[in-house]
Amino acid sequence: MVASTDKQSFWEHLDVLRAAIVKIVAVAVVFGIAAFCFKEELFAVVLAPKNDGFIIYRLFNRIAALAGGETGSFAVQLINTGLAQQFIIHMKTALCAGVLCASPYILYQLFRFVSPAMYANERKYVVRVVGGGYAMFVVGVLVSYFLIFPLTFRFLGTYQVSGEVANLITLDSYISTLVLMCLSMGIVFEIPILSWLFAKLGFLSADFMRRYRKHAIVIILVVAAIITPTSDVFTLSLVALPMWLLYEASILLVDRVKKQTSRI
Repeated sequence: MVASTDKQSFWEHLDVLRAAIVKIVAVAVVFGIAAFCFKEELFAVVLAPKNDGFIIYRLFNRIAALAGGETGSFAVQLINTGLAQQFIIHMKTALCAGVLCASPYILYQLFRFVSPAMYANERKYVVRVVGGGYAMFVVGVLVSYFLIFPLTFRFLGTYQVSGEVANLITLDSYISTLVLMCLSMGIVFEIPILSWLFAKLGFLSADFMRRYRKHAIVIILVVAAIITPTSDVFTLSLVALPMWLLYEASILLVDRVKKQTSRI
């Protein structure tokens, strides 16, 4: 099958794109307003990792109890230092939640805009790449929310050089760190998808990735140091470890692509 033969002028394409953007913005705004109205539910999710009853803390406490170790609770109090800061943070958080909820529709509208110019086999290929990329992005966000950020927050939020120095963490710092780490890990989890795509295009091989594994580890540490909000080794390790595991998984994936290609 061939691509669509409908001929449209530049201005007609521009009208179609403008209509898609308007729909995307409208849906994102609707979801954002809904998130803004459900303030209690929204911040119950956002602030959950700061409480010692969060699922990952309870899991580690159970493991420690089974191992005969000590389980302890912790408490970190968030503060606000600006007069309008909480309202501004509320709006920003609701907007982020709106875009996140609307993201499947956003991808659908973008695909609908570009699909007429594609062949049928190209559409299937793009659907697989975009769908896989989106799924991996969501997995990265969830891993950050449920594992990396909570452990980072608990370590840094309770760390003290002296009992005389109390930790006063601002709400803005908490939200900014959470969003940054979730977004960064979502992007990091695209490594297998990009590796698969480059392997399909013939730009990447498993032998190349194995040969430059040491170089990749150095790059991973540098990237982890850039995207982490702090410079401590604990947070750096939490971010770098998943990146290294994804790199190793990408080698297996690229190797599989090569085997499948050689059979054809």
